[in-house]
Amino acid sequence: MNKKTIFITFIIILTLACKTPQPAMVQSPRTALLPYGAAWAALWQQRSSEYKALCFQAYNTATLRLNEYVQQSTDKPFAIVTDIDETVLDNSPYTVHTALQGQAYSDRTWQEWTAKAACDTVPGALTFLKYAAAKGVRVFYITNRAENERAATLQNLQRWNFPDADDQHLLLKASTSSKETRRLQVAQTHNIIMLLGDNLGDFAALFEKQSYAQRELNTENAAASFGSRFIVLPNPMYGDWLGTLINFQYQLSQPQQDSLLKGQLRDY
Repeated sequence: MNKKTIFITFIIILTLACKTPQPAMVQSPRTALLPYGAAWAALWQQRSSEYKALCFQAYNTATLRLNEYVQQSTDKPFAIVTDIDETVLDNSPYTVHTALQGQAYSDRTWQEWTAKAACDTVPGALTFLKYAAAKGVRVFYITNRAENERAATLQNLQRWNFPDADDQHLLLKASTSSKETRRLQVAQTHNIIMLLGDNLGDFAALFEKQSYAQRELNTENAAASFGSRFIVLPNPMYGDWLGTLINFQYQLSQPQQDSLLKGQLRDY
């Protein structure tokens, strides 16, 4: 090996030795839809003006309908039945907290959250319900929160001065998640003129635990009720819309649920 060859070899070795090592390029796999997708949904709920606009739109529509309904004659006092979570109270911080830890919903973590009574209000909800109360309409809160969440739930509602935030008007989950029995209970003494919710099960039993196809059909058949008697609030984070896509098999592992959800996606 001559001097020239030795010199060139030395330069190449020196160059390689001084070069900053680069991380190996790794092909990024398709990320799981669960649980991090819920964090993106919560981000939209927390930060998009479009979410706020949709809520205002829902409650503006509710106000127009209310003004029509209270002009009608009735043999019983008028009432509004409303869901709580993602309808009048915003739980997106809970979704963010659990999703960023790679966790799904659990009763334990949910009740740790609700015990804080720290929910903000859904845009437009408080203004509308106060307006309804001023018109002499009673407000009943039908929620699937558990009985041991009663005190904290009332505390959260009373913190914002929601009308009728008392034991008499708060109907919690008992033996079933169906709200039909509780709606019928209210209907015995009041004329329910409007129902508010983020989940179709908040409105009628025909939407409960249905297949995707049946749920779609029932929604189309009830089209005239939306924006009239049924006022729907947006919730992309959770609900029966998600449950029906996994056949309500919440006991499945997250990878199993994720596989079922991916199978529902339309790609090209």
